This record gives sequence, C-alpha cells and structure tokens, in this order.
Amino acid sequence: MTRRTLALLLTTVAVVALAAATTATARTTDTTLNLVAYSVPRDALGAVIEAWQQTPDGKDVDFTQSYGASGDQARAVAAGLKADIVQLSTGLDIDLLVKAGLVDKNWDKQTAKGIATNSIVVFAVRDGNPKHIKNWGDLVRPGIQIVTPNPLSSGAAKWNVMAAYGAQRRLGKTDKQAIAFVERMMRNVVSLDTSGRNATNSFLAGRGDVYITYENEARLAKLQYVIPRQTLLIEAPIALVGTSDHKDIATKFIRFTRTPQAQRIFAQYGFRPLLPSVYREFAKQYPKRPGVFKIADKYIGGWPAVERRWFDPDKGLWVGIAKRAGLGN
Repeated sequence: MTRRTLALLLTTVAVVALAAATTATARTTDTTLNLVAYSVPRDALGAVIEAWQQTPDGKDVDFTQSYGASGDQARAVAAGLKADIVQLSTGLDIDLLVKAGLVDKNWDKQTAKGIATNSIVVFAVRDGNPKHIKNWGDLVRPGIQIVTPNPLSSGAAKWNVMAAYGAQRRLGKTDKQAIAFVERMMRNVVSLDTSGRNATNSFLAGRGDVYITYENEARLAKLQYVIPRQTLLIEAPIALVGTSDHKDIATKFIRFTRTPQAQRIFAQYGFRPLLPSVYREFAKQYPKRPGVFKIADKYIGGWPAVERRWFDPDKGLWVGIAKRAGLGN
C-alpha cells in the first residue's frame, strides 16, 4: 500500500465514521451511547467498542461515534451536540465542558486521573530520514519543512507546542529562550492543519520533511519516526457527560477502557499502556524514555496555566508567535 493510498484510506475511514454517527445501525439494541472524541484514537476506540460489545455489560449497547479536532469537538458538545462519553486530547477541552456544566469538576480525581490513553510526542520523518532529524534543534535548521496541526482547533498541536517549549526548559534554557525557540521552529511550518488526522494526511500526501505528532499516529500511518531525547507525555482524558440518559452504562464503558483487555487493544494501535502489567507485555515495542516529562511539571505549570499564557485567543503567546511566523493565526 502506498502512502498516498493510505492517506485516502484514512480519509475514507473518517467519512464512514461520520456517517455511522448519523445513521441508524442495522442491529436492534436496547441502548445507544453517543461517543464524541478527538480524531487520533478513532481506529483504536472502534476496536475497544467492539471488544466491549462482546462482554455482558456491552452486549446490548450500540454506539454513535463522532471524531474531529479536539477543541472543535469540545465546543460542539458545549453547544449541544449530544454526547454520553467524551474522549478529548487535553484536560483543557474537558475543563471547557466542566465550565458548561456538562462534566463533573472532579473528573481528574477518578481512576488513572481520568486518563484513558498515553502516548508521547515524536517526529515522523521520510523513509531513511534523509534530513537526519534527531532532536528539537534539528527542527529550526534552515530549509527544514514542518507539518503540525493548529493549536486553535487541535489538542495535538497544543501538545506539540508545549513539547517544544518544555524540551528547551529541560535543556537549561530560560523561559525567554524557550519561547524564542518555539517561534523559530514555527517559522519552518509549511502545513498547519485543523486536526492531528488532517496533518497526518498532509504528510502522507508529501508535504514537509518532518511531522510533529503522537507516537500512536505515526505507528498507525506506518511512518518512520524519531523519539527526541526530551519529549512530552501525552495523557488523553475520557469523561462521562452529565446529561447522559445512560450514565450507569456509559460509566461501565469508561471503566472498561482502563482494563487490561482494552489497554492491550490500545497498545496494538500504538498507545502506551496505562497499566504496568500490560506495559511489561509491550516493553520492547515501547521502551521507556528517561527524558519524558509531563504537562504538570513546574516549568510548564499544568493545562490551566498553559491555556491562559499560551493559547488565549486574544492575548496568548501563540497569537504573537503565529503572526510573526507568518502562519496567519
């Protein structure tokens, strides 16, 4: 299968998933749960749903599934898109639903701190890595062309920006120097897509030399990738929507996503298992990286601080960086 064919396949899957979210299913079931999620885990979540439907709790449950850019999905649910369960890219998007009165404010006090999947930020490169890209410093070299999503719509993009900033801080750079590095890197961006999946398709179609992405997305698209020495742990949350008519059943599915069975499925689709016992089964596939840091680390400050400082649409650092980098955002 060529990469262009794979890009078309990924797009076709997205169309099929959207159609599934708006049409009745063929089988008769007692309950339908509405799952709204960000674009990247679509394939994995589909497999997890199928596995759960084979269990006593899930055997009479059907799903509608909606996938898209994480921020857009969160805003759609806040505006009235029907949802029983949301899995979004960042805690910020869940917090938006908390503010809308749709998700419990203690969502991150649940099992696994509300997280369903883990991944890390990586660099997808062309076969053979002809530009010899290994670490963050290589992304600011003259002539390097970068693909990454847009932070104003995509949670994946926010992870990427904070991975670049946090890596510089861990390397001993000052706050000012790290911000300047992010701006230099963004000057090399040639494709700023609306979602992580759209960015994948752009890279598969031939745009850019390097694509900043989730490890699981690179694996799904069968892209060669490099793990930089310093990189960010991506923790994607899942939550119950308080207006659900099927809270008990939806909660059972959420719990299932953290079972060994479900975590093995996620691992098969490129995610790093949450459970130590399952992680050990996939240790060769996902070797531990000593340079992995978290969004809550002190020099980043956690998502609420990040949103105020970096991604406020009126006065966040991103607004100035994007303008000066010629990205038009």
